[in-house]
Amino acid sequence: MLPLTFVKTGDLAKVIKVSGRDNVKKHLADLGFVDGTIVNVISSHDGDIILNVKDSRLAVTREMADKIMIELVDRKDLLKAKVV
Repeated sequence: MLPLTFVKTGDLAKVIKVSGRDNVKKHLADLGFVDGTIVNVISSHDGDIILNVKDSRLAVTREMADKIMIELVDRKDLLKAKVV
């Protein structure tokens, strides 16, 4: 498990946990950052990240990305899971 700030352009990641104050967690959940969500990294520069989340393109700052804990996902594993 690592913070979203560690992803690179092109990575796929699964949200594991969102930390922070209740209002921050609610805001991120409203944007689609909930446990189990797969995110696709479009661009990552100095910790600020643009990504696809549930058919939407979002930008998050380094501060917000630090609160989103993820695990990297292999595209092949994701494709296998969708086929089965």
